[in-house]
Amino acid sequence: MKKIILASASPRRRELMEQYGIEFEVYPASIPEHEISADTPEGEVVKIAFEKAEQIANLHPDDIVIGADTIVVYKDAILGKPENEKDAIKMLKFLSGKTHYVLTGLVIINKSGNVIISDYEKTYVSMRELSLEEIENYVAGREPMDKAGAYAIQGEARDFIIDVQGCFYNVVGLPVNKLKEMLGKLEKKVEGKM
Repeated sequence: MKKIILASASPRRRELMEQYGIEFEVYPASIPEHEISADTPEGEVVKIAFEKAEQIANLHPDDIVIGADTIVVYKDAILGKPENEKDAIKMLKFLSGKTHYVLTGLVIINKSGNVIISDYEKTYVSMRELSLEEIENYVAGREPMDKAGAYAIQGEARDFIIDVQGCFYNVVGLPVNKLKEMLGKLEKKVEGKM
């Protein structure tokens, strides 16, 4: 029986997979995300997700490895995780009162079956106007420091959000329905090669 491996250290991704009853193990990948780029934001998240999955799949070729990456995009600006508190404040000021979108790239690899499946999910999020005091208080609580776009929709920042169009769990960091659909496709491809 092939194991499912999540190539991510994200506690949010882990929680979502557990909630949906997916049995898996965690082996976080370590790649220089800031050095990876592509022509489009969609291409970038899929490329980073691929690098994560590929790194762990090379160590576990018989297993099914999932790589994921999430970014926030407004116009042409890609917002990853803030580098420090000043950066987090800058990101939230930038997103305040605007509609942006969240992309999660997903790549699933089974090396021994020579199968790679990749896709992404896009969700639009509208944030209300935030005061500087609200932003500074939120950042002081440290919640946004390891989140793309410097906010956690499932945490205290839920009060900042006025509308979500698309998959809510994508904004948390893992579009679980898309992942289950992709796992189903991978199983069919792997079985077809046996």
